[in-house]
Amino acid sequence: MSSTVGGFIAEVSKRLDLTWVAGFEGSSHHFTDNENETSGQTLVGPLNLIHPNRIQIIGHTEIAYINSLLRTTRKDTIHQLFNGYPAIVICTNDIEVPGDLIDVANDTSTPLLRTQHSDQRVLNNLQYYLSQELAERETIHGVFMEVLGLGILLTGTAASGKSELALELLNRGHRLIADDAPEFARIAPDIVTGSCPPLLQDFIEVRGLGLLNVRRMFGDTAIKRGKYLRLIVHLAQFDNSELAAMDRLAGVTTSRTVLGLKIPQVTVPIAPGRNMAVLVETAVRHYLLRLQGYDASEDFIERQRTAIENASPVSPGNAGT
Repeated sequence: MSSTVGGFIAEVSKRLDLTWVAGFEGSSHHFTDNENETSGQTLVGPLNLIHPNRIQIIGHTEIAYINSLLRTTRKDTIHQLFNGYPAIVICTNDIEVPGDLIDVANDTSTPLLRTQHSDQRVLNNLQYYLSQELAERETIHGVFMEVLGLGILLTGTAASGKSELALELLNRGHRLIADDAPEFARIAPDIVTGSCPPLLQDFIEVRGLGLLNVRRMFGDTAIKRGKYLRLIVHLAQFDNSELAAMDRLAGVTTSRTVLGLKIPQVTVPIAPGRNMAVLVETAVRHYLLRLQGYDASEDFIERQRTAIENASPVSPGNAGT
């Protein structure tokens, strides 16, 4: 997101049909100004004089309130609005902006804009945009793909075959989001989303083949712009003792913390002759079943317990016959 108010307005103007009314000199201000920022200030919301927003939204309700005030109180209220150091004030619903609001906006160099859209639509759009642009971010080495509709991150050491596996998954109809350095952002308490840096968009690097353009080779449908991160599949080399110690019923299922959120992780051993693409698809299907409350290992253990309980006991008289 642009750090200046003018840059921010330029980025969101098209989707919200914003037009300037006053306060043009404020376009060079920084969107977050620690010197002026009020304690407890939120980013965007309806008119709030107690806890001012960085972007103040003024709709029919707010204008009706301002117009209902006596002259002296009205003047104090408008000055209090702008003394809260909003970065932007937006009048919605195509309302006619009062002259005294324009005057104070010009005096304080506060960008005052107008749009025909409703205050709720403006609020929803800005909240979504800001949650995306201001979210905490992290870049993780791996290949991020959409497999069976889920965002899957393939990780592993260098030369573990991540890109080759991604190519095989592409041939099976799945989609590439980002190779090598996918960027993740936490946009909600329980949601981490991943995307591709612009420089790497559409490309994948495969040892021996070099850089490949996936869109040109497989078509537009082979590329996905972004996806929520739901599962990590980690490719790892295991020696014989480690393989022997592995839980054969439950496998190696752990979690990895990404931006403070725990993401389920399945570790798949690398071995010659293994069909890794099928294993990844199966890991995803298994994960989907667990989301629905089914666990194959628990089912098997319960079936075994039931079989033992139902087995006919051996009587002492029949022992040894």
